[in-house]
Amino acid sequence: MRTQQIKADDGHKLGVRVFESKGQARASVVIAAAMGVRQDFYAPFAQWLAAQGWRVFTFDYRGMGDSLPAGARLRGFQADLHDWVRDYEAVIDLAHAERPKLPLLLLGHSLGAQLPGLLANADKVSGLLCVAAGSGYWRENTPRLRFVVPYFWFFVVPLATRLCGYFPGRSLRMVGNIPAAAMLQWRRWCLHPRYGVGVEGEAARQRYAGVRFPVLALSISDDEMMTLQGTRSLLGWYENAPREVRRIVPADVDARRIGHFGPFKAEHEVGLWPLLQQSLAELLQRPVTLGQD
Repeated sequence: MRTQQIKADDGHKLGVRVFESKGQARASVVIAAAMGVRQDFYAPFAQWLAAQGWRVFTFDYRGMGDSLPAGARLRGFQADLHDWVRDYEAVIDLAHAERPKLPLLLLGHSLGAQLPGLLANADKVSGLLCVAAGSGYWRENTPRLRFVVPYFWFFVVPLATRLCGYFPGRSLRMVGNIPAAAMLQWRRWCLHPRYGVGVEGEAARQRYAGVRFPVLALSISDDEMMTLQGTRSLLGWYENAPREVRRIVPADVDARRIGHFGPFKAEHEVGLWPLLQQSLAELLQRPVTLGQD
């Protein structure tokens, strides 16, 4: 593994880690994190995937982990979800520039599978694997989450963000520490029936509709946040891409539980991780074409 800093197109420095394969890599894979999750969380899986012959990139969105400048405070730090899309684009540009002849796949966890529809450099991408991802619209959350999420969105988030100048999720044991603008924008997305596409308008809808790379979504049956309905809504925005949803049940991979964050935990190295790798390999075989149901 090597660590490095790169610059987004606006000059912001990002912390990136590259996990090199031994021998010829099958493809480059950019792993994009869920909301509030640092790239450290994905390191065991990234190392394992690299050992299987893939060239793997992880990164932190600006304001998170290695992409928060040394000595900087999160209070008042300027970053929204559009900035995070620019960060995503910068890592894709890096992966493509270093190995332009290799296919380039995205592995998006939750938010990391929602943002690719907004990418300006989607033409460099050969496919997207969505893991535990779906629309964040609150009425498409799991029943248990729907019970508490109005309190979260209408009381906790506005009050805590205003008082602290950022969302102090780590102290509250909710999501993670998030720049204020990103959190408040995410709040708007989650309160709209069409999530980010609905909030950001026609330009966003057209950007998603312009995606032509294949999209494969793995919906986890015991995900405590995302529902199958939410996953189908997410893939519906990629309306002109070849797309498919598959349901994963813990028993399918000899596990008692997977959950929203479980797919990248080391306990699933034997059962689930080979399935994730198989899904990436399958994306390489799928053509870029017009949409299908």
